[in-house]
Formats: sequence, C-alpha cells, structure tokens
Amino acid sequence: MTKRQRLARRRLSLCLTAVLFVFTIFGLRLFQIQGVDAQAYAAQAVAAGTAKVVVPAPRGNITDRNGVELATSDDGLSLTADPSMTTPNATAIARILIETVDPSLDYFDTVEKLRKPDSRFVYLAKKTPRWKAEKAISAIEKAGYIGVFSEPETLRNYPGGTLGANLIGYIDGSGKGVAGVEQMYNKQLTGKDGTRTYEVSVGGQRIPMADSTVHKMRPGGSVTTTIDRDLQWFADQRLAKAVRSSSADWGLAITMDVKTGQIVQMSQAPTFNADTREGMSSYNTVNRAAQFVYEPGSVLKALTFAALANEGKVTPDSKIKVPGSINVGGFRIGDYWQHGTINLTAAGVIAKSSNLGTIVAASQLSDKTFHDYLTKFGLGKTTSSGLPGESAGILAPAKSWTDSSRATISFGQGVSVTALQMMQAVGTIANDGVRVEPSIVEGFTEADGTKIEAPAPKRERVVSAKAAKMVTQMMEAVTAPDGTAPAAAIEGYRVAGKTGTAWRVNPVTGKYVRGQNTVSFMGFAPADKPRFLTYIVLDNPYASAGGGSAGGPVFHDIMSMALERFGIAPTGSDVPKIEQEW
Repeated sequence: MTKRQRLARRRLSLCLTAVLFVFTIFGLRLFQIQGVDAQAYAAQAVAAGTAKVVVPAPRGNITDRNGVELATSDDGLSLTADPSMTTPNATAIARILIETVDPSLDYFDTVEKLRKPDSRFVYLAKKTPRWKAEKAISAIEKAGYIGVFSEPETLRNYPGGTLGANLIGYIDGSGKGVAGVEQMYNKQLTGKDGTRTYEVSVGGQRIPMADSTVHKMRPGGSVTTTIDRDLQWFADQRLAKAVRSSSADWGLAITMDVKTGQIVQMSQAPTFNADTREGMSSYNTVNRAAQFVYEPGSVLKALTFAALANEGKVTPDSKIKVPGSINVGGFRIGDYWQHGTINLTAAGVIAKSSNLGTIVAASQLSDKTFHDYLTKFGLGKTTSSGLPGESAGILAPAKSWTDSSRATISFGQGVSVTALQMMQAVGTIANDGVRVEPSIVEGFTEADGTKIEAPAPKRERVVSAKAAKMVTQMMEAVTAPDGTAPAAAIEGYRVAGKTGTAWRVNPVTGKYVRGQNTVSFMGFAPADKPRFLTYIVLDNPYASAGGGSAGGPVFHDIMSMALERFGIAPTGSDVPKIEQEW
C-alpha cells in the first residue's frame, strides 16, 4: 500500500468517525425527547399552539316575589385586537367599529390602539352586546382585514331601569355588587368562571376539529325579593309626582306586610337608572330608607301612647287637660295651632296631633321606662334588613335626657330615625303589639335549582294586643273628616294613621332650620284587621305642606293599589265612635 493510499484511508476513517459521532448525538437527543421527556416536550409543543379563553359565569338573577326579573345577565362580547396584525388597516377598522359598535367611540384613540407598537393585545370595546360585536367582526372580515378578535363577557341588565334602583343596587366594572341587593348577596349571585383551551394556527385562528379542554363554569344563584314589581312601579311614579308637585328635596314611600315584615315596595325620589347609569351620583344612589336619618316628628306620638297604654296610663277616652303652651328648660313649646287650655281625650290628642297633650300624657312615664319602650320598638339600633350602610339612628341614653329633651322626644323631635326603623316600630302596633323586623328577600335558588328560604324575621312582643288595639282606635281618628289627614281615608276600608312634621336639622351645623320641615304620613289598613302599612316621607316641601296634606294623598293611592293588588277585601265593620273632646 502506497503512502498516498494510507493517507486516503486515514482521512476516510476520520470522516466516518465524525459522522458516527454526529449521528450518535442526534440519536441520544432523539431518545431523550421521545423516550425520557416525551410528555414534557409534547406539552410544550401544544402550549406553543394553544389559546386559553375564560368562560365567564353569568351572574344570578334578582326577581320580584312573583319571579319577574329585576336584574338579569345576558351574553356579550369584548372586542380585542392584535396591533401587529391591524396596524396596516387601523383607520379602516376604526371606522367600521364606530359604525357597527358605538358611534361614541373615539376615532383617534381607537386608531392609536390598533397601531400600538410592540403589542400583541389591546381591548377595543368591553362588554358589548353579542349581536353588535358579531356584526362588527363580520364587517371587518368581509372587508378583508385581520387581527380583531372577541372574548365572551356577561352583561348585567336592569329591565326596569329606575324601578326600585336604590333597593336592587348595581354592579361595578368588575362585576361586583356595590349597593342594594347586588351588594348584600354578591356571594350568592356570583358564579365561578370556567376556561376553554384549544389549539390555534400560526395566525391565531382556532383549528377546526382540534382537541380542546373545557373546565365548566358554574352560574351564580338567583335571589327572590319580597318586592311586587307592579306595586313598585306604581309607587315609584306616584312618589316622583309628589316630590315634583311639592318641590321637596327628596321623598320616600315604603309598604310593608305587617304580619310577615316583608317589604313589598320601597321607592325613592330622586333616583337613578341602573341600566343606563343615568343620574348616578352619591345623592341619588344612597338608599335613604336605610342610610339617612331624620327626626320623625309626630308619627312617634303613636309609640308614646302605645307605651302609655301598655303601662295602663291611658285609654282612647282618657281625659287630658291641654294648656295653651308649656315652658320646659327655658323653651316655650306650643301646638301648630293657637289655643288656650282645651280638654282633649287621648284619642283627640292623637287625632289633632297635639304636642302639648302628648307632653302632658308622657309625663306619667319615667325617662328609663319611656327609653326602654323606644328601644324595644327598634329605635337606636339597625334592623335585620341587611341593607348596606344601614344607620342605627340616634337615641340618647335616658340618663342624659333633660326636661326639654324628654318633652320633645315624646312628640318626635330630639331623636333621629331611619324610615325602616319607623316602619317596624309602627308596624308593631298594627301587628297586635309584636315587632317583626323588616325583610326584603324571600329566598334563593342555587345554580342546580335547589331552593332555599330566607331565615324567618325576628319577632318580639313590645306591648300587649289590648294596648295596640287602643292606639289603633286613636289613630283611626286621624283619617276621620275632622282629623289631620282625611285625604288618607280609603273608601270602604278602615284606615289608621299618623301625620308627622319635624324641623329639619342642618347636617353641617347640627342646628334646626326654621321654616324647613320633614313631613310624613304613616298608616295601615284595614285598621280592624291590618295587612299593609305604608310610610310616606317628603323632605323640605313647600312651606305650607304638612304630613296630612302632602303625604296623605300619596298614602291613599299607594295603599289602595296594595290592597287591590293583593286582593284584600274590606272587613265590612264600622269605625267605632271615639270622642276627641270632653
């Protein structure tokens, strides 16, 4: 073998060795991928060509007592874009979005998003009705443009708009309840989102027939309120009219079933539109029935005389000598009408709403005894309604009472309450002396259809049935032709009621504002077999407005509707004759 042949053979051996080495390395690597780490590398390969989408869980419905929807959820879409794909056609795509989705979209802002540098994802329009979003995508694809996509969303709708808005509440941008029933039962209403993972092409499109993984979402449960939608709508309109006609700053109208404590209607004016978000401000969205405190005025006299009757101090025909004025603690107190010394019965004091007669009668109670009764009626503490931000009101301890505060508290000044507190307090008289805490929810329905009843409201006897009936007789005189609220009378029904007029307190200075009042009327029917109690409050109406003249007619209309709506027939009994003077 020549020298040249030996060199050629050596070169060949080296080349074969190098080739075998390279193939060995490839073989070992292939063995590692396919044998040792096969699952890990397969997962990475799939992940590189997959997309995960959140499947939002619809929020549960809020319904009235008959199943009519007050708040509901619908399918929607959010439009997104990949600027790396939309940049060349940004101006044209922006015009299509404005034409098909929302004319109020800012053109220049949308174009800027579609051209956003170094970005692969931007939101173009969130929470868009599905039909609008699909129309936009179809128009974009038809024009030959790419890069606009959609994500599923859940839209919250309030079919009634302003109907019961302050009670139902609303949700924020993240879908969380921030007021009313939406906030109270946010946990029950909120479902659990699911996810869907599927394979996609290089262009980001889903591959037809490709495998996908789904983690099912769980819808939120539903809440059934105690509200009657038709009565709520009627009361909303009637109250709004009363606020406008009396030039009041705000108004409330609430109706409660005295036997169960269920609130069947809760209206407020002014209010807001939960569906369109029109009129949303802290002034309009606050729930005044639960959160706002005010002095109740003469409506509280019903509680004063209930305590007196229960203590055996008065009956409807008890004789009370009423002076023309009383000086207490350096303050002169009088009635709303001028008179000298007059002789009234206890019923006459209530019927004519005499502050002086109430002071004389209440002097038979010690401060502690009177305070204990007011506490048992529910003043000075929150109810069990559960409404967010509910106030406890202000009822000073008995040991801090002065002669003047004791006198004014007896007729409803110097004590602050919420409308819900006064509802349950006077409702105690209508319910034969048993206090039933107000409730606004009947029960719940879980996602699987399981129904759960709301806990029964708390009950407590405050005064005897006999005492409650005596005060009811006194209150019937209020709606008589010679009472302070004849406009509240309902033909064919016996109606018991009480007017209220109280000086307004300036929230900044804490002092009374003379010439400005909070007027009200509270009544229940049928008086001889009570079923519903309605409370009307008007804040700062025109100067001559009173609880009977301004609140009485509103009570008449709403209570009449409630009695008709629930099929409550007149009892047919006659109003007993009660003397107001002696």
